[in-house]
Order: sequence, then C-alpha cells, then structure tokens
Amino acid sequence: MQTLRFNKKTTWGRLPALLFCAAALLSVLSTAPRAFAQDDASAHHTAAELLNRIHQAAQQQNYEGAFVYQRGTFVQTSHISHYATRNDGEYEQLESLDGKPRKMLRHNDEMYTFVPERRLLVVEQRQNKDSFPALLSASSDDVLSVYEPKLLGRDRVAGLEADVIELDPKDAYRFAYKLWADTKTGLLLRAQTLDPSGEVLEQLSFSQIRIGVPVDKAPIAAGIRNTAGWTIVHPPVEPVDMEAQGWQITPNVSGFRKIRELRRPMAAHDPGNPPIPVDQMVFSDGLAAISIFVEPVEKNTRKEGAGSSGATHVLVKRRGDFWITLLGEVPQATLQQFASAIEYKAPK
Repeated sequence: MQTLRFNKKTTWGRLPALLFCAAALLSVLSTAPRAFAQDDASAHHTAAELLNRIHQAAQQQNYEGAFVYQRGTFVQTSHISHYATRNDGEYEQLESLDGKPRKMLRHNDEMYTFVPERRLLVVEQRQNKDSFPALLSASSDDVLSVYEPKLLGRDRVAGLEADVIELDPKDAYRFAYKLWADTKTGLLLRAQTLDPSGEVLEQLSFSQIRIGVPVDKAPIAAGIRNTAGWTIVHPPVEPVDMEAQGWQITPNVSGFRKIRELRRPMAAHDPGNPPIPVDQMVFSDGLAAISIFVEPVEKNTRKEGAGSSGATHVLVKRRGDFWITLLGEVPQATLQQFASAIEYKAPK
C-alpha cells in the first residue's frame, strides 16, 4: 500500500513498630476499595462538570485573543473575537495572522469566509460546533464512558490560572487529551492531543487572551453586510441517506456515534465535466471525529494508501466503482477498523 505524505534504608529497629505498621496497613487495605471507588466517582463528577463548563464558556463568554496551532513543524497563529449577545446570539471573527490572509465572520450558524486574493466570499452553514475553544460534540457522560479522567491540579496559560485535566482513552482506538481551562470561567485555554507515549501530536493554545470584554459586535455585523465587490459562493450541501444509497457502516469501536451525513459536490478533474457528488458520514466519540467520504471512481487517478500528519490519519481504499477516504484524529488502526466494517449493496 502506498504511503501518503502529509505537509515525545528504612530499617525498623524494634518489633513493636513493625507490628504497628503492619496493623495500619491491614486497616488501610480493608477500606481501600471503598475509598478508591469514592475517589473515582468524585473525579468523574469533577471532570464532567469541567467538560460542561468548557463547552458552555466557548458559547457564553465574551473573549478576544490570539491562539497558536502547532503540528510537528507547522505553526499557525490566529486571532479570535467572540461575543455572546442577550437577544441576538453569537458573533465571532476568526482571522489568520500567518500565511495568506483569511477571515471568517460568524453570526450564530451562518459563516462567512473571506478569501482576499480571489475576492471570494464563501457563505455556508456551520456544521460542527466543537472548534477551539469549543470542545465537545457529545455529552460529558458519553465522553467519560470511553476516556478516563485524571485531574492534574492548577497551572497558568497566557497569564491566567487554569484547571488541568487529562483524558486517557480506555482502549487503543483513540488518543489522549490534556486540557487547560480557565479557573474562573471554564474557557478552554490550551488543548493537547497525546500519543500513547505521552508525546504531543498537536496543540492549540492561547498566547494572549482577554475574557469578559464588552460586546463589540458592530465590526462583525458590518463585515457580514458589506460584501460589495466580492464574488459570493454558496456551496451546495444537502443531507443524504447513505444507507438508502446502499452503504452499511457498523464499526465495532465503542463510543463512536454517527452524527452527520452530507453530500457535497467536488469539482471534476476536467473542468468541462459536471461536479462529482461526494457523500460524507461523520462519527464522533465527543472529542475525536472520523469522516468517511464516498465518491465515484469516474476518471479519478488517486491511489490507495495511508498517511498521517500530527494526530490526523488518512486511509484511502477502493471499493468497486467507489473511492472511500477515511480521515480522523485517531490512530491508523481505528480507520482500518472502520474500513473493515463498510459494506455496499447496490440499491434496487
């Protein structure tokens, strides 16, 4: 299979003392199971509360700051402004500070992405609500059914005190996560994805952040309105029933649930040909997501293979007249498990 390339002497002097310690040890051991069970339950409850605070803070807090995304040698800095208004919902501006200029403005689920060098404006509906500093696409209880929480105390990020938690996978089908959340508000300040040895695969972290700033939605609202001179594109995205198309995907991996099915057109290799329909099915365990793309082979010259970049792995397989691409921030073995569970039977 082709490899696809993508750009961590204590000595007791007297017998009475020894007997005393032995008795104390027996006493501890007799009560240890109950004590540890209580600690586990307490840690689970605390972790669930913290995860919920992180999720809510990303939507409900007003904040402005710069954050850095790191994956291997790749580094990108972005600036974000987010405002939660009382009667008009959320406003957000996300702007790249490195490389080619990009700016995204959002009002609730309406997203406006500006590509200056092409004077192009892409208008679409937000499909996922777990982009940094948001986190969960499932309930905290669902997440903690497949991740074991480890509370690590306090630390500081971008000058703010933060509660630190590590979420260790209960199986080999996902990576671990380490999270830093602002102690006062719960806003996620840093998130790391860790491999089984504890090495950081990728990281998102605020380098500077102000929380609780006054609402200043006017520039965002004005940017959404003032689109003169821009070529506006509305990418056609529609729901699709992939099972009705003949696809059955029932992976034997705990925790992952199907959350979305969409159809998007992809430009054909020959500009004179019509767009090629690409169906996408998304599974999530609340933290990690896996996308499965199905497209007709047509005249596509792609090849089967596997590759990775940071925490993201990809697997490409051909199944009859279709290319199947699996993509997700999970180990390659997880994608292989999903791929082996894909069945196709042409609809009548």
